[in-house]
Amino acid sequence: MKLKEMFNQGSVGALGQAIQGAYPAFDPDAFATDVFDEAWPDRELKQRMRHISQVLHRYLPADFATALEVLRRALPALEGQGFVKMVFPDYVEQYGLDDWEVSIAALEVFTQEASAEFAIRPFIVHHAPRTLAQMLAWAGHSHPDVRRLASEGCRPRLPWGIALPNLQADPSPILPILDQLKDDESETVRRSVANNLNDISKDNPDVTLAVLKRWQAEVDDPPGDDLAWVTRHALRTLLKQGHPTALALLGYPSPPAIQVRNVTATPRRIRIGDKVTLAFDVESTGDRPQKLMIDYVVHHMRANGHLSPKVFKLAKRTIQPGEVLHIEKRHSLAPVTTRRYYPGRHALEPQINGQVFEQVLFLLEEEQV
Repeated sequence: MKLKEMFNQGSVGALGQAIQGAYPAFDPDAFATDVFDEAWPDRELKQRMRHISQVLHRYLPADFATALEVLRRALPALEGQGFVKMVFPDYVEQYGLDDWEVSIAALEVFTQEASAEFAIRPFIVHHAPRTLAQMLAWAGHSHPDVRRLASEGCRPRLPWGIALPNLQADPSPILPILDQLKDDESETVRRSVANNLNDISKDNPDVTLAVLKRWQAEVDDPPGDDLAWVTRHALRTLLKQGHPTALALLGYPSPPAIQVRNVTATPRRIRIGDKVTLAFDVESTGDRPQKLMIDYVVHHMRANGHLSPKVFKLAKRTIQPGEVLHIEKRHSLAPVTTRRYYPGRHALEPQINGQVFEQVLFLLEEEQV
């Protein structure tokens, strides 16, 4: 089932019944008729959510605070429902921007049933100081979903969320929130902290690195498993870029004391849909064990005739002095929804601890009909 199909006759019907139970004047049949209009099949996920919120607005009391109270009372009847409850924070996002106190109180409740990470962002844009102060207070909330909202909602580059250009330019207001949540007992909250730092690293890598260095300095050496995981996950973009400080934070020397030989790509001519094998040998030239983060780069031919690199993860190894590792990786050129392949010259190259080595070429031809 596609995600957008989670908004369907059953879930929208359950929503209407729940609201009627909290507000007897509500007409669930008329509501459903208006939701499933002629344009419904062509709407995507967020368009369907927004359309339901807009239709709901026509059937709820005109007073915003009264409408929110109806939605609060309806929530218990939706236990077991999933996606349809996303309409509740979306309703606040659309109609509550001018009523900050009532809206923020509602989002605190609704996020415990359906994340308000998207709904909070317009409040950050239009009411930044007080909203970020509230999110810092939420970082100490007893409910993990509210604590997650404190971090997830202010991610500078949250996928599918509206942009927060001020926080992209200056993420310093976010940092006290992350400081408070970095050791949270909830794995979901810690993951959000790592994702937020990874977002920050795309615009302000030095900020992310400084925060992680400070966190490591504040704990015993080495850091515990949870902080080590947060650090790795927060650095994933910088690691793919081969950032030497990011690598050093995880104990990977950059550049490593190694030689890479016998780099091959076989076969040298393949069709779209086939696989090419990258193989190479790694020999240690150092006098002590070294941690290696072994990746590889595929240079894809684009529609404009230029090559575009993309880094793929391969392996993490520890190599001993004088040891030789043989590495092989089969890479698929099968079409996927997120990438289109164009025929022409492509290239492969190993990347180890951020350093790229010998590049080998192969030819990609049209898929055989």
